[in-house]
Amino acid sequence: MKTFVVLAVSAVLVSILFCPMVMAVPAMPGDVQIVQPDPSVPKEISAFWGKWDGGAKFFLIVEKIDEEKASLYHWQGGTPSKEGFSPLPAGWARYEAKVFKERGKYKLWFRDPFGNVELALKGDDLDWAGSEINVRLKRVP
Repeated sequence: MKTFVVLAVSAVLVSILFCPMVMAVPAMPGDVQIVQPDPSVPKEISAFWGKWDGGAKFFLIVEKIDEEKASLYHWQGGTPSKEGFSPLPAGWARYEAKVFKERGKYKLWFRDPFGNVELALKGDDLDWAGSEINVRLKRVP
């Protein structure tokens, strides 16, 4: 009986500890097309390409990128704003970003429902700087 209780308690604890991590990453959209950048694209630009996780409320996919533009897929889950959580429903949205260079560093720029967004690489991370929120995203496989 003791073994059963220990196993049951262990199962509950494991599910409590690991379920939030699994739930933090949203299901990928069915039409996402992640296309590796052409080898001729500078590595400072191609470094934006891939999947980025900003926590339970933020996920970004840079599907395609070249020297002029990037195709983005952004997932939000009740995006935080200055007044609390936005009325926008959780889900995926597509954006087309402009690639530009500022003070020797490449950045991406686009407009979301809240205003202008700038994406900049900071070491291995990606910084999202928007009018309503700033988020540091980590690369994920």
